[in-house]
Amino acid sequence: MQVPPTHPAPPTAPRRHRRSRALGFAALAVSLLMAFPTAQSAFGEEAEAIPGGGDLGPNVLVFDPSTPDIQGKVDEIFKKQESAQFGSDRYALMFKPGTYANINAQIGFYTSIAGLGLKPDDTTFNGDVTVDAGWFDGNATQNFWRSAENLALNPVSGTNRWAVSQAAPFRRMHVKGGLNLAPDGYGWASGGYIADSKIDGQVGPYSQQQWYTRDSSIGGWGNGVWNMTFSGVEGAPAQSFPEPPYTTLDTTPVSREKPFLYLDGDDYKVFVPAKRTNARGVSWNGTPQGESIALDQFYVVKPGATAQTINAAVDQGLHLLFTPGVYHVDEPIEINRANTVALGLGLATIIPDNGVTAIKVGDVDGVKLAGLLVDAGTQNSPVLVQVGPEGASADHSANPTSLQDVFVRVGGAGAGKATTGMVVNSDDTIIDHTWLWRADHGDGVGWETNRSDYGLQVNGDDVLATGLFVEHFNKYDVRWSGENGKTIFFQNEKAYDAPDQAAIQNGDIKGYAGYKVDDSVTTHEGWGMGSYCFFNVDPTIRQQHGFQAPVKPGVKFHDLLVVSLGGKGQYDHVINDTGSPTSGTDTIPSQVVSFP
Repeated sequence: MQVPPTHPAPPTAPRRHRRSRALGFAALAVSLLMAFPTAQSAFGEEAEAIPGGGDLGPNVLVFDPSTPDIQGKVDEIFKKQESAQFGSDRYALMFKPGTYANINAQIGFYTSIAGLGLKPDDTTFNGDVTVDAGWFDGNATQNFWRSAENLALNPVSGTNRWAVSQAAPFRRMHVKGGLNLAPDGYGWASGGYIADSKIDGQVGPYSQQQWYTRDSSIGGWGNGVWNMTFSGVEGAPAQSFPEPPYTTLDTTPVSREKPFLYLDGDDYKVFVPAKRTNARGVSWNGTPQGESIALDQFYVVKPGATAQTINAAVDQGLHLLFTPGVYHVDEPIEINRANTVALGLGLATIIPDNGVTAIKVGDVDGVKLAGLLVDAGTQNSPVLVQVGPEGASADHSANPTSLQDVFVRVGGAGAGKATTGMVVNSDDTIIDHTWLWRADHGDGVGWETNRSDYGLQVNGDDVLATGLFVEHFNKYDVRWSGENGKTIFFQNEKAYDAPDQAAIQNGDIKGYAGYKVDDSVTTHEGWGMGSYCFFNVDPTIRQQHGFQAPVKPGVKFHDLLVVSLGGKGQYDHVINDTGSPTSGTDTIPSQVVSFP
């Protein structure tokens, strides 16, 4: 959240020079050997094959234009989910290709809505897909954990309302009109993320404090508050930070859109879009480029499934499709086969028990993790999501692993602890839209109650983050140790609940930076990045800087800002000892246009 609510890093191995391609080939060879329809038990017998495909379970609701009372069913789900911020229900509303009249699909917590065509225009609503904030008195800063994908909208009023904050992606959408990102009444809002979408009219951010839009097409952009960042967006406003606060890149260096479920005739398949370099505009003009994978090549995971069964399915050669639900695992979900897709529907949620890591990805090519929420368990996990083992060194530049809409939460839904939210060891990884959140409200919240020192630790080289949201960790929110990293858009808040200055003292430095690049790093670049403080327990706390980085020719930052929310705590500088301090109770950003 971005407004006052009513409510030392892990050791890393010395950086190695790339690269060992042999490791990647060896891993691929092992994965091919494992992709047999049976598995060997410890005693040598063949285990029964895990079947692929099947139904999608009771919490995937599939509609076609002839389905009776669509509006009534959508309203029923919304009534359950509108204010269920930390509830356990999960839903995916899926619409077969066709035209739907007089629909207003209001989307609450843990609800995803999506079309089942290959392109957005295959599934058209003469109506709206709406997020508003009536449940929270017009304040949209807690409209988290929901999504809209792969639909075309003809909004009834000419403008669709999508008033969200973190972890609420708007992907592969075609709005045949305008898009309003503010709640009714223009209360606070703290989003947000758009990708691979076409908005024919103007996008009106209004009260949105920051936003990132990638590889899209828009008819115009209305205003900016603190930080509006664009990469690869046709129609984006020109670079002008800090007045207005627009950071605009003509293209996105590397991107690959999120996999999605669709119907090919009567058959469910998952489309995996191809990697793009220097992308601009949507990926779905003309024939979409990528691979279709039949549903029978997926283990359709349902609540009650064990990590052992999930891992056996991957070893057998199946991909993973998690249906909406909450999954407890007592050992890591391990994905060591190249090109495996692990796709969650309806914010499928994984909770590690007994202090294990929830998901571990091997140092292999082309794994796609998407649409998953990982929620810390009550026993401390050293890491919740790990990409590549420590010391990973294979070259994945031709076919990187990607994480898209993979969210991490520590506390809020109940007591939870994790030393580090996410660790990326594999080179070339794409982190496309993540929110790593140590909870500042909800259940199980307190400086030590939901202790989590580090949000994201990057050890791999050539890692790219597009749409990086990391908030409230006890020490560094982001620590970057790999070479040639890039971040396009970063949104951060320091932990609200620091009890006093001593609790965040970092040697001789007041506080841990929201984003730190290690002194050993020689090349790194970031664009459109903000850090905010709201020390509501001890408003006298001073944070020395939001960003910390070595002063080297290859380390570059563009368009940085820090903000003190309501004067609850202050920053002395923006990056290192550069940039003016925040002052008093005004939420006016202190800015640095470029560094060094």
